[in-house]
Amino acid sequence: MEDEEFDQVLYVKLCGNLKYYQSHLYSTVVPPDEITVNYRHGLPLITLTLPSRRERCQFVVKPMLSTVGSFLQDLQNEDKGIKTAAVFTADGSEIAGSTLMKILLMNNFKLVINKTTYEVQCPKKEKLSSEHATEMENMKSLVHRLFTALHLEEFQKKREHHLLEKIDHLKGQLQPLEEMKARLEARSEAKTSGLLWTGLALLSVQGGALAWLTWWVYSWDIMEPVTYFITVANSMVFFAYFIVTRQDYTYSAIKSRQFLHSFHKKSKQQYFDVVQYNQLKEDLAKAKESLNQVRRSVCLPTQVEELNEKN
Repeated sequence: MEDEEFDQVLYVKLCGNLKYYQSHLYSTVVPPDEITVNYRHGLPLITLTLPSRRERCQFVVKPMLSTVGSFLQDLQNEDKGIKTAAVFTADGSEIAGSTLMKILLMNNFKLVINKTTYEVQCPKKEKLSSEHATEMENMKSLVHRLFTALHLEEFQKKREHHLLEKIDHLKGQLQPLEEMKARLEARSEAKTSGLLWTGLALLSVQGGALAWLTWWVYSWDIMEPVTYFITVANSMVFFAYFIVTRQDYTYSAIKSRQFLHSFHKKSKQQYFDVVQYNQLKEDLAKAKESLNQVRRSVCLPTQVEELNEKN
């Protein structure tokens, strides 16, 4: 198209009484300033007067890339006097910052800058023919694929660098917790081993006492019922352990249970946050898995190219 077809001038009139953020911002008497939008080479050129410097400034908008949020941020970066800026639909609904400028320029909208409301009437662009529209869509798809192919490796390297920094940060947070955990585990292991040896000593004393009573004090006829009831009492103790813990009475299960009991008790005494430690370990595992996936995706195209060269 010729430049004349794109040189459509958009005139923006000012209006008032628009609610801003549903509470405290209202439009005031509007100065006689104009905002114009000129379409040049297919790109909107927005010209407006900056509130602080009272100077005309032009903003080139890329409809397919720029968003409402980025456009408002450019306004605030250019003029520090712009404290608040927002875009609303014609009926007063706020437009999200992630909305593309291409979508925004399809319909009329309202721009609020520092409590001043501008009513924007967007011009209607000429509709393209179906053949031209198809060519444009194919061109956009091609550009998107080229952009992805050219920037994918760069994006993956940035992603890898970000994950490495995250892993280092998580390791730095885990290091003091790992040291404290190692000390608590050593103490808990020592206490558990001590209790196991104590149990062995008590069983040895019990066996020795029964032998002494059987051969030196009483006879086997008297001690046999005693040993029977001791066996029954031990069975009752084992069954009660299963009812309380819902675990089989095995030496490994008893040791693990006693170790965890001692560890959590000492953790509370030493203010060791078990929940935070587990969360950091989980985040570290996820970060490492993501890093491995990124590295595999980086190496895969290289391996494919090597196979193609060999073939």
